[in-house]
Amino acid sequence: MTKRKISNTDIEISPFIFGGNVFGWTADEATSFRLLDEFVANGFETIDTANSYSSWVPGNEGGESETIIGKWMKNTGKRNELILITKVGWDITPERKGLDKKSIMEEVEGSLKRLQTDHIDIYLSHKDDPATPVEETLEAYDQLIKQGKVRQIGSSNLPVDRLAESIETSQEKKLYEYKLIQPKYNLYDRLFEESEAKVAEDYSLGVISYSSLASGFLSGKYKTENDFKQSVRGYGMKNYLNEKGFALLNALEKLSLKHDAAYSTLALAWLLHKPVITAPIASATSSEQLKELMASVSVKLDKEDMALLDAAGSLKSDSKSLITS
Repeated sequence: MTKRKISNTDIEISPFIFGGNVFGWTADEATSFRLLDEFVANGFETIDTANSYSSWVPGNEGGESETIIGKWMKNTGKRNELILITKVGWDITPERKGLDKKSIMEEVEGSLKRLQTDHIDIYLSHKDDPATPVEETLEAYDQLIKQGKVRQIGSSNLPVDRLAESIETSQEKKLYEYKLIQPKYNLYDRLFEESEAKVAEDYSLGVISYSSLASGFLSGKYKTENDFKQSVRGYGMKNYLNEKGFALLNALEKLSLKHDAAYSTLALAWLLHKPVITAPIASATSSEQLKELMASVSVKLDKEDMALLDAAGSLKSDSKSLITS
């Protein structure tokens, strides 16, 4: 497995990132520990989380995912073998939100404590904070990097104009720059190709995609409304069950037979064959799911395979759902 360097940094990562959004949600601590063991045992090292995961679960406060990862690292002593990605800026509570300097400085200490580490490898702005000037946000990150608490910075969900403004402000003010972005990008959701992709190319940014399996739709387990009950995310699949969605499932089925590979394996492999992508993020709640995700790094798609998937995913995404109830 060949590692991929994040542009203009000293960080190299394996071409699949384990998404920690499920830790403390659909994967309890014991399951999370087992999956992390399996992930690292197979030669992977990069884990993505956030200070807000999983605050949406009743009874949670945010930070549950980081806490589980921190406990696992302490138990295994694996911290120095890992690349940790976490984020700041999501609205957790009215008091815990935003990218102002005070919030960042407070939240980074919480993340470091929960993760039981003295540094974060990659720290991301989780979403835009229009109320805070980008210079203030970047000054906070610059300070954290100089203090050794953060190695590299990046952004997720920033509009392209704010992303470009942030990089240009860093250059003008001689502050540390965003080195990677984390956009929503998968076979179905292709807006990235029309927006952030050009910014990533212009500024030589690394790209790690989230929602790489369209919240699980591209695993192929949601084909009818009756399938929604398989997961707490199930009813979110309704928007994907349309002409475009079924075209993608048909294409994945065809390639699944050709390559003897799972739908999810192929969906991630498609991303890995895109030159702009450094690595996709995806989550798993079982060993079987994780094996399918890790297998993506070994699949070789030819030009015909890529053309088939590109064509299916290029249908208009506003196709009406074929589920009427």
